[in-house]
Amino acid sequence: MHAIEKLLAKKAGKASVKTGEIINCEVDMAGINDLYLQTLRSFFEMGGKRVHDPSRVIMFLDHYAPASTITQASNQKQFREFCWDQGIDLLMDIDQGVCHQVLADKGLAYPGEIVVITDSHTTTHGAFGAFGTGVGATDLAIILATGKLWFRVPPIIKINFEGKLPKGVYAKDAILHAIGALGADYAVYKAVEFGGSMLPHLSISERMALCNMSTEMGAKASYIQPDEITMAFLKEKVTRPYEIYHTDADFEYADEVTFDVSKLKPQLAAPSSVDNVYDLSQFIGRHIDQAYLGSCTGGRAEDIGIAAHILHGKKVASRTRFVIVPASKGVLLEAMEKGYVKTLVEAGATFVTPGCAACLGTHEGMIASGETCITTTNRNFPGRMGDTKAEIFLGSPAAVAAAALMGEIVDSTLYM
Repeated sequence: MHAIEKLLAKKAGKASVKTGEIINCEVDMAGINDLYLQTLRSFFEMGGKRVHDPSRVIMFLDHYAPASTITQASNQKQFREFCWDQGIDLLMDIDQGVCHQVLADKGLAYPGEIVVITDSHTTTHGAFGAFGTGVGATDLAIILATGKLWFRVPPIIKINFEGKLPKGVYAKDAILHAIGALGADYAVYKAVEFGGSMLPHLSISERMALCNMSTEMGAKASYIQPDEITMAFLKEKVTRPYEIYHTDADFEYADEVTFDVSKLKPQLAAPSSVDNVYDLSQFIGRHIDQAYLGSCTGGRAEDIGIAAHILHGKKVASRTRFVIVPASKGVLLEAMEKGYVKTLVEAGATFVTPGCAACLGTHEGMIASGETCITTTNRNFPGRMGDTKAEIFLGSPAAVAAAALMGEIVDSTLYM
């Protein structure tokens, strides 16, 4: 069996599982974000009185942090009151940041767990050897009531990245290249394992970006086999017991593809689809109205550090805005301690509250009709970050920061 199958079998109380089988699993951590008030309504509509295990429920007020409308404020009030009434201590209020980064910061992402959140990018937790997946309100309400949820055991495919990334090229470039080649529907309801000789060169931050973006090819979950890099992170963050699973040598993947990244160039997903991917060089000179660095994909301290390196002692271009959204409070504090915030504020960047911000197109960095944005986020369909007539390019932190500096898309490798 694959490590993911062993994990699912353990949580289902079975000796083994097979692809396509429907199983009912214990969920280790169930998360709800402030987009999904319907979860609480569904819980009560199904006759729920008390949450099955409050210690396994975590609430995130991240998508509307802080509330910018009366409706958002009212919804967040109801989330807080639900937590207080149900004895849910893990209330991550508006100061904490994006759910996936908060779980990592607080040592709640670890190997062998099943984590389910009302957020499609829960695949991020495959970076830790967990089974992470997103669900809708009704499924999450079932977990609140029972502590369990059914899953169909997904086919498992493997994507190998071979070689070491050139200087100035990042995991975001690698995964965009793969999505461009394979298509946005390549992994629909499949689990994606990432492997290859590139992996040992990637930090936890880069691995999280890789697994996060697997959602954009339709993946149900992602997986990276925990190694010494994972263990170093876990030693620093995680105090809970966990179990690491390993894939049997004779396991047969549903599909396996390999990309040589040793000569990969910076990539961009051009408007208006994540699989509309080209070498960045094809867009050099395109004016940028707003550079946006943030989100659960590209808003970690490492990403902000890259921007600080590029903009140190320099200024953001006069007709370009540079909006930075730390993924979490922990990220913001680390960026402050390392001097990144001071460097970037002096350069003319605008920091906003840790959270999802404009990534979901509601507040804190919206773009207008006719404007062009380059961003480290994960989606670029029309209207994603503002007006439907605006254009969005997806790229690496270096590509975004270099564009902020020059006011146009440039070869970011020249600025590293």
